[in-house]
Parts: sequence; structure tokens; C-alpha cells
Amino acid sequence: MRYLAVILISLLACLSGTVSAADLRILTSLPPSVSEPYVDLFISRTENGAAQVLNKNTIAGIDEILRGNERGFDVFWASSPEAFEILSRSDAFADDDMCGPDGPPPVAAFALSSVGWARRMDSDLFMPAEWNDLTRPLYRNRLAMARPARSGSTHMLIEQLLQVRGWQDGWAFILGMSANLSTLTARSFGVPDGLVNDRFDIGLTIDFLSQANSAFLRFQYGRPLVVAPAQIGILRNGRDPDAACAFLSAVLSREGQLTLLSPGISRVPYNPDIRAEVKDRLPTEIVDALKLTWFEYDAETSADRYWAVNTLFDLMITEQLDRRRTLWRMHHDLKPYAPAASLDRVHELLTTVVVTEDEAALATGADAGLRNTSLIRMDPQMRSLAEDWRARVITQLEDAERALSNLQQRYLP
Repeated sequence: MRYLAVILISLLACLSGTVSAADLRILTSLPPSVSEPYVDLFISRTENGAAQVLNKNTIAGIDEILRGNERGFDVFWASSPEAFEILSRSDAFADDDMCGPDGPPPVAAFALSSVGWARRMDSDLFMPAEWNDLTRPLYRNRLAMARPARSGSTHMLIEQLLQVRGWQDGWAFILGMSANLSTLTARSFGVPDGLVNDRFDIGLTIDFLSQANSAFLRFQYGRPLVVAPAQIGILRNGRDPDAACAFLSAVLSREGQLTLLSPGISRVPYNPDIRAEVKDRLPTEIVDALKLTWFEYDAETSADRYWAVNTLFDLMITEQLDRRRTLWRMHHDLKPYAPAASLDRVHELLTTVVVTEDEAALATGADAGLRNTSLIRMDPQMRSLAEDWRARVITQLEDAERALSNLQQRYLP
């Protein structure tokens, strides 16, 4: 509600003056702490300008645009590379010459980001040093993250793990880490908010959301550090293309790039000249990663299986989180007593994704998953597919529970 209030105040402030040619409508997943300074910059550069900002999670924003952009948004603005890939495939952005030969392109990167985890500065809990630490029993019920189906940056985090580790091993890590999850937040900025308010101890997040709270939070990049561009684009059939061009010009200008460094935003500028100029103010991990990039985030692959990854996470983890945590606790308690080979078989059940990589790509391909990125608004074919996957998950967990119960009866004192 606090974010909603800020947005409404911003809208009233922007609309209180005389509205002329530049009456801009922006659809963004970025919090008001990021969008408001740029609205102010745009208004300062545009005579009698005004802007309306609607904040939606990335997936809801994609759905809004793919349903026809009926409210006439001019600009889409998000951190998720795959969101722009999906929208580009659907011809959602303006033509290349929209802003003229001297104007900005219709889609442009404005910042760089990567993912990792954060902890309160005053916490005495050991800070995880690497991804694998997050599966240690030390962090049981102490981790939190957003659902990838509600957060573009969390989807990017999940996809980074899948792309770096591979489909099977990536899901094995994610499912193993679920043993330590205490909650799943509704939005990405719910993770740093929860940490600041001491609702959990470790939060998986994108860098800038944590670093904007650097007085309270310490952020750790996951390695390998994979840098991805955050982008902004002019939508086809917007209400004021001239205002959209002016807004992109403001965001991409020198002043706009330097605005990213303000404490309330704390993002890395995309412009390499600006980055070189201010490198002493940037995270050293990002600076080093840009010097020698060994792995590039693949937005096309992510878009190819977008619906499948979000759906699988919800079916395997969101819907089954309590049950998984119970099974993992049973598994852990049996370690001093049961044969390792028997526990290894259960471990495999708890860490095996129920869908192959090819199945995921086939399920999402063509139109599937672009308009229907939630479990609520599925067409009958997709709902049938999801029910099949859900049945596989339930069978798998039932097998694990049965095996663990048998081991308890045989070996626990």
C-alpha cells in the first residue's frame, strides 16, 4: 500500500499542471523510487509536460500489452530482458524510425544489473559466500524470495541458475534450496522490505533493490556474475509517441544516466562512457565482470520457456512449499541413522524436475505462455498440461514421503 500511495501522489502531482502535447503514460515494474526522479527529469525538459505512471509486476505488464495495450501506454520499462524479447516477438514496440534520425531507438538498454542475496547489516548470521551455501541447514526457514511468476527480476534469477548450471542441475539446486525458504513474497521489492523489517534473514534479490537500502542491507553477488541489461521501450499504438521519444531521450541522456547513481536508485549506467567516468562509484564486482564476460544471459532461451519455468516453480515449490520443507526436515533428521544409498534415492526424488527441457520449450512455444503467464488465466490446453505436471509433482512427493516414512520406522531410535 505504501508504494501505491506514492504512485498516486506522483500521478496527482504530475497531472495538477496544465497538460499539453506531452501527456505520457508509462507502464513499469520499477518502484517509484526509480521512476519518480525520471518523471521529474522528463517534466523539467518538456514544456507543460505531464506523465502518468502505472506500476505492475513484469508479468502483469506483459499481459497488459499483449492483450492489446487498450489503455494506450506509451512506454514499457523493466529490468527483465526476456520481457522485451517476448514483446518484441509480438511486434509490441514502435518502428525503428519512430523518433527520427537524431532521436533514441524505440528500445534501448539504460542500466545493468545482476542478482544475488542480501542480509541485514546488523545480522550476526553468517553471510552466504556462494550459491551452494544457500542449501546449508544453517539457513533452514531463513530464506525468502519472490515468485518468478510475479517478478521479472526473480524470473531472471531463476533463469540464470538454469542457464549456468543446466536444466537438471539448476532445478536440483532450486529444489534443494526450497528446504530453507521461509516465505515467497508477492513482489520483488517485498524482499528488501522484508529484510529491513526483520521478517526473514536472507533474501534473494536483484542488486539495485538491495543497494538502494545500503544503510540497512549488505548485498552479495552470486557467482558466476552474469550481467543483464535493463531496458525501456516505446510501445506501438501509444497515445503520445512524441512524449515517449522525449522520455527515452531523458532516461538515456547524460543527466539520466548519472541519475542512476543516486542513493535511492543505485543502478549501474548502461552507457560505457558514463561507466568509465564514474567507475569508482560502481560495485567492483560489476566492473570486473564487464572486463571479462565469460557467460552472457540468454533472453531468447528464457523467452522460449517463459511460461513453463514460471509454472513449474509454482507447481513444484509455491504450491508444495510446506510439504517440501517437511520432507527435507525428515531427510535431514535421518542422516545419522539411515543408509546413505537410501537417502540418496530420496534426495533424487526431491531434486528432480518433473519436466524435461525439451518439454518446457515445446509447452511455451509459439503463442503458449505469452498471453497466459499465470495459473489463473490459462486456456483449456494449457490448463490440462499444468494439471499433468501437477500430478507428476504430487506422485513424486508421495513417493518421497513413503520412502522417508519407511526409513523412519526402520532406523530412527
